[in-house]
Amino acid sequence: MTEMNLVQAINSGLRDAMRQDEHVVLMGEDIGRLGGVFRVTQGLQEEFGADRVLDTPLSEAGILGAAIGMALHGLRPVSEIQFADFIYPGFDQLVNEASKYRYRTAGAFEVPMVVRTPYGGGIRGGQYHSQSPESLFIHTAGLKVVCPSNPYDAKGLLIQSILDDDPVLFFEPKRVYRAVKMDVPEEPYTVPLSEAKVVRSGEQVTLLAWGAMLFEALSAAEEVMKEGIDVEVIDLRTLWPLDIDTVVNSVKKTGRLVVVHEAPRTCGFGSELVTLVTERAFLHLEAPPVRVTGFDTPFPLTHEREYLPLAHRIAPALKKTARY
Repeated sequence: MTEMNLVQAINSGLRDAMRQDEHVVLMGEDIGRLGGVFRVTQGLQEEFGADRVLDTPLSEAGILGAAIGMALHGLRPVSEIQFADFIYPGFDQLVNEASKYRYRTAGAFEVPMVVRTPYGGGIRGGQYHSQSPESLFIHTAGLKVVCPSNPYDAKGLLIQSILDDDPVLFFEPKRVYRAVKMDVPEEPYTVPLSEAKVVRSGEQVTLLAWGAMLFEALSAAEEVMKEGIDVEVIDLRTLWPLDIDTVVNSVKKTGRLVVVHEAPRTCGFGSELVTLVTERAFLHLEAPPVRVTGFDTPFPLTHEREYLPLAHRIAPALKKTARY
């Protein structure tokens, strides 16, 4: 075991995957000589060469289109989109091409590719470096969507994503890139896709979160515990396919649900989570489900703390739900 932050754990996962399989290649803007804007791929070009760690032009559509072609011809490309906000020029490649090959060919072709991208707020990046577009890809049949919150899960989920035969969007919460450290195995390991994790047991309210907001959820849970409100916190880890059984079993126990996410409220993934729970556990609910989210505005620069669903916004929602 070695203590690693999120950046180091992802770097370790990429290195292990490339050592295990010569078909794994990396590509993205400045990921080679520079090591990426957050230095996540630092040192990998030196070990594996420029043929396997490719610096690309500033063209997200080109990066993702090339990755699809590589995947169709036997490689396992891992593309980096420098910020999730920049993914939109390549949106068509993902939702109209990568996601549909298995279906349109009746399973004859697979697209084993991973798209890594830093997402979310917390670094005062303003409108174009802070967005959380995960729901757009969850909505697209044929894509898997992963979002780790900590170094251990990040490495294991990334290696499993690279091994997966379907395209995976791998959202990395840049707010905690270097803020969270924990012991991570140096050797390769995997964390299964579609398994949520109960990170804090409780009896009165179920609280769902992912990425950087998990730590805000835990902080809020500890705060309301001072008033006797016992919250169960679940880290979804893989957003789609969703581990709905873990979520529903928790709600059947607590009778209450609060969902936290950074993305805007309208049509955010929280809406789908509330619906899925209501369809399966309606008679167990003792209070209306609640969403604590970003607002339906562009991401602000100067009011980032007010926009993000931090603990100071989550705690009142937990109290209101518990006392309903």
